[in-house]
Amino acid sequence: MATGAIRFEGMREFRAALKAIDDDFSDLKGVHKDAAEIVARRAAVISPQREGMLRDSVDSKGTKHKGYVRAGGRSAVYAGPIHFGWPARNIKPQPFLYDALDQRRGEVLDQYFYRLKSLKRMKGLG
Repeated sequence: MATGAIRFEGMREFRAALKAIDDDFSDLKGVHKDAAEIVARRAAVISPQREGMLRDSVDSKGTKHKGYVRAGGRSAVYAGPIHFGWPARNIKPQPFLYDALDQRRGEVLDQYFYRLKSLKRMKGLG
């Protein structure tokens, strides 16, 4: 089963390295958004579909500190029960967001490290 997150050992050192690349982390917003978009595109394709509202609700965001993918909202309020299941209603989990991350994990990491290297060069750090 998917964990739903990419975890780093030595996070304190990693954050210090990122800070050396970008003091206020503002340039990292695009890096995080692009990495999350890879997962969002896959999640939209593999999401359970009847009318396409759940598919259309899949969205990615990038902040200075993270990227994330979400589904649901007003148009698809049932996204949580579909993704995680609802035993009382006999709804089995269909973890399409986690599956999308599992299927695209390598691409996400490749994109992330490529963009960080580019940012590092752009800042004149190597």
